[in-house]
Amino acid sequence: MADYLIVIDMQQDFIDGSLGTPEAVAIVPNVTAKIRTHLALGKGPVLFTYDTHQTDYLKTTEGRKLPVEHCIEGTEGWKLHPEIDALAKQRDCISFKKPTFGSKELAAYLADANDREPIETIELIGLCTDICVISNAILIKSFLPETLIRVDSTCCAGVTPESHENALSAMRMCHIDIL
Repeated sequence: MADYLIVIDMQQDFIDGSLGTPEAVAIVPNVTAKIRTHLALGKGPVLFTYDTHQTDYLKTTEGRKLPVEHCIEGTEGWKLHPEIDALAKQRDCISFKKPTFGSKELAAYLADANDREPIETIELIGLCTDICVISNAILIKSFLPETLIRVDSTCCAGVTPESHENALSAMRMCHIDIL
């Protein structure tokens, strides 16, 4: 059985760029340590997501509701934090671009992987707890309802500390373990 670590949107725009927060900056060392440990122990694959928008972002539904350009593919803000990017280039790391909060491609990949070899646990870390982490955790839980899904709260940050806590509470109600 494999254990998967999923690193959600640890991109520069969400850390210290156009939508960055002090809380996002603060979790970078925890996230980096978690990825290093997972890889060093050979626990299983590490999957990375990239929030990925195009230059027409402001014309999209999300862009009209959140009119702040961010994670435009190919820009500096779209790139992973440099320390995390170096880790993402190692063996057993796979990346997924996603144009919206949750990644159907990621969930389908995990379901296929589980069909080949049962997945024991899936742990999610990253940004933002209250948007993309919760969206992906619930989506994955829908695809794999019997798999242990967990979120490490020390490796996540929300848009605000309050919305981070609200998202953790909502995930607990959906049977996602919070560390």
